[in-house]
Amino acid sequence: MPSNPYTSYLDATVLTAEPVELVRILYQGALDSVGNARVHLEAGDILARSKAICRAMDILRELSFSLNHKAEPALARNLAELYDYMQRQLLTAQHEQSDAPLAEVAGLLGTLSEAWDQATVRAI
Repeated sequence: MPSNPYTSYLDATVLTAEPVELVRILYQGALDSVGNARVHLEAGDILARSKAICRAMDILRELSFSLNHKAEPALARNLAELYDYMQRQLLTAQHEQSDAPLAEVAGLLGTLSEAWDQATVRAI
């Protein structure tokens, strides 16, 4: 079975990435998944929407598990609460088949992603 060059590239990128880059990859994956969920919601594709929402929730769960509560307890707590809120919004979107919670999560993820990008640029 031929391998997908994109998958091979992504695997190599993830395996060689620094922790900062991994967080950026996770944020982008979550943003892509929420965007896909919105497209599938509009198209009425329930299965694809559900898969996209589950993927976004898995990524948010991974981001939450990766928080370092010892280094910055207040920041870690705030991010954990925000990730939890976004997961609940994704569940609401799934249950109500509504775009508004998806749009809110996309906005929050976009803001977090931009802030992370700015923080990493300043650190360099």
